[in-house]
Amino acid sequence: MSGADVLLLALGAVAVGAGALVVTTRHLVRAGLHLVVCLGAIAGLYLVLGAELVAWVQVLIYVGAVVILLLFAVMLTRAPIGPADDLDRAAWPAALVGAGSGLGLAALFVSAYGWRAVEVAEPGTAGLMGDRIFGSWVLPFEVVSVLLLAALIGAIVVSRPDIGAKDAKERAR
Repeated sequence: MSGADVLLLALGAVAVGAGALVVTTRHLVRAGLHLVVCLGAIAGLYLVLGAELVAWVQVLIYVGAVVILLLFAVMLTRAPIGPADDLDRAAWPAALVGAGSGLGLAALFVSAYGWRAVEVAEPGTAGLMGDRIFGSWVLPFEVVSVLLLAALIGAIVVSRPDIGAKDAKERAR
């Protein structure tokens, strides 16, 4: 067993453990922070596997945008931050769905890779990938970022009706 194998096992254990904490904690903000740890461990897995670009995309998009957007949504909508009793549900439906998904993924891997020799395709280069992403996909990427920003501003305005209320009351006097 090589050092990379040990590192893969350790990062996988951290990702699975943090993922389990995401779905079992009763604190909504802590669940978001556990999600950061889980997604960071997955980015570490990508780094160990030699996919640096995918690791940075994982960090920038998922950790840097999705989780922060989730935490902002929780904090701006005045959702309960502490433990919430209404978040407790029976565990067996989630365990059933998780077990079914795991068996489905295992069947997919066995049918895709089986026990035969795997043919290795010619990999693309980082330059080719960068040309594709920043060449033909830069405009859609920027449009989505502006759309997410508009959604965040809209969430602030909708969730905080008291923002403009004080100014309106002073002008009415």
